[in-house]
Amino acid sequence: MKKILTIVFAISIVLSACNKNGSKNVATVTDATTSLKPLVTTEKVFDDSDDPAIYIDSKNPAKSFILGTDKHKKNGGIYVFGLDGKIDRTRTKTGMKRVNNIDIAYGLSTGNSSIDIAVATERDINALRVLKLPEMEFVDQGGIQVFAGDTARHPMGIALYTRPSDNAIFAIVGRKSGPKDNYLEQYLLTLNEDGNVSGKLVRKFGNYSGKKEIESICVDSELGYVYYSDEQFGIRKYYADPEKGNEELALFGQGEYLEDNEGISIYKLNDKTGYILVSNQSANKFNIYAREGEPGNPHKHRLISSIPVSTSNSDGSDVTSVTLPGFPGGLFVAMSDDQTFQLYSWKQLAEKGKLKMK
Repeated sequence: MKKILTIVFAISIVLSACNKNGSKNVATVTDATTSLKPLVTTEKVFDDSDDPAIYIDSKNPAKSFILGTDKHKKNGGIYVFGLDGKIDRTRTKTGMKRVNNIDIAYGLSTGNSSIDIAVATERDINALRVLKLPEMEFVDQGGIQVFAGDTARHPMGIALYTRPSDNAIFAIVGRKSGPKDNYLEQYLLTLNEDGNVSGKLVRKFGNYSGKKEIESICVDSELGYVYYSDEQFGIRKYYADPEKGNEELALFGQGEYLEDNEGISIYKLNDKTGYILVSNQSANKFNIYAREGEPGNPHKHRLISSIPVSTSNSDGSDVTSVTLPGFPGGLFVAMSDDQTFQLYSWKQLAEKGKLKMK
């Protein structure tokens, strides 16, 4: 028994010292006994859970719900879960072809009317799928085509940016593979008089290392930044507003992941401060960075905490600082590769990682 323990300890040291590419890595796989346990685990999707998004019902927070994607090739879908983790079968959409990531925005307007929307990537038809919320009705006339004319299409990542100056809503989209520059595309979304949503390409941008792929994208609408995971390389930061140009503002998180840096979400203490959470996928942890950066340098994001959770190989996450029934301080949702999504209160993460709570 003593010999076995010695071997296990030696392996853990090797894992903490080197990542897959042989470079020094501060991340280590954490013993499950030290991991946070979810307050709720959702019912299982049909095949392959991938990415969640939280919809807040401002009039009745108890009716808020979680959207979660299933990446199956023929019977994929967008699942609706109550805060109890139960599937709402009446609003869940299935029969879709490899749905990857999803995001939510509030108040897409024509001037005469306004709707809340969820936008997901349906990879195998090379399109964005747009649904009206909370009804979960498709309003995209079969999908908005993306990366048209490119040989590398297959959309994966999606994040929605609401520009504070005029409340215009943009979709920023990533793909399974692409060039080393202009990997991402950005579309202005428009609600037409017929109640459907269309998209207009307004920008191509974003560097890519070529190491693996870019899937997770996250937008900070208040501060005006977009972040994305260049997997096994680092987290990249740009302006979200296409009118501000394509300069890369930051590249951080390098050497801080066991393997892939993945799902990104932002917890907002107020309009300017909070935390950026990034999945350390193979280590079953979430690495935490200050949303506002360092004093005097908003684009310097150092690792301030690493929180072990019970997810397995988490690809995607979402978080809100709105307190919901049963979730003090807000709700954190993370995908797990056992066909589920796990729900935690922010209070759990704050206490574990010595973080602040709104």
